[in-house]
Amino acid sequence: MRPLTEKIPKSLLEVNGEPFIAHQLRLLRANGVHRVVLCVGHLGEMIRDVLKDGSAYGVEVDYAFDGASLLGTAGAVKNALPKLGDSFFVLYGDSYLVCDYAAVARSFSSWGKQALMTVFRNNGMWDSSNVEFEGGQILAYSKTNKTSGMKYIDYGLGVFRPVAFENVPAGKSADLATLYGDLLQAGQLAGYEVTQRFYEIGSPDGLEETARFIATQGAVRG
Repeated sequence: MRPLTEKIPKSLLEVNGEPFIAHQLRLLRANGVHRVVLCVGHLGEMIRDVLKDGSAYGVEVDYAFDGASLLGTAGAVKNALPKLGDSFFVLYGDSYLVCDYAAVARSFSSWGKQALMTVFRNNGMWDSSNVEFEGGQILAYSKTNKTSGMKYIDYGLGVFRPVAFENVPAGKSADLATLYGDLLQAGQLAGYEVTQRFYEIGSPDGLEETARFIATQGAVRG
């Protein structure tokens, strides 16, 4: 999203007259999420200055800063673990995900594994499919080694226990996709299929499409 994100973090890009993250927080609150920890790096202080403690959006917001070097998603979550509970959702800061969060949480609890990945039958439509999913189970996952059986995509919402990050090096950059792959190989990754497509603001087209969706049917009012 450069050059827009050279002076403003992606989360603060305007969507229908408000920072994108305001829409995210209201969506989370509507789904029973009351506490949010933001893992922030590039221009993260600007996000804190806008959201403050989150009370204006009906949630409690805390912050975990990457520090001098960007940590990647898995590294950032590892850094934030002292602020997190016994289990927690992880979602990307540029995604608007309309699904049944409570059902996802219940599925995670029923599996008893270290992590759960939500998947969507994408068939390569909105992005490159990267998951083989059948009978309620993830059979394969890779962003680089694609197979003809990959009809699903990582939806962008995960649930984790802290132990899932045990082997992620502290203070080092680490990719969430790599962690998912390691957990799958260890038999510690559950899957849950969602049925409504994802929206994101990672590209100009995605930003426009997300704004249109929120304006017409995806808005959650304060």
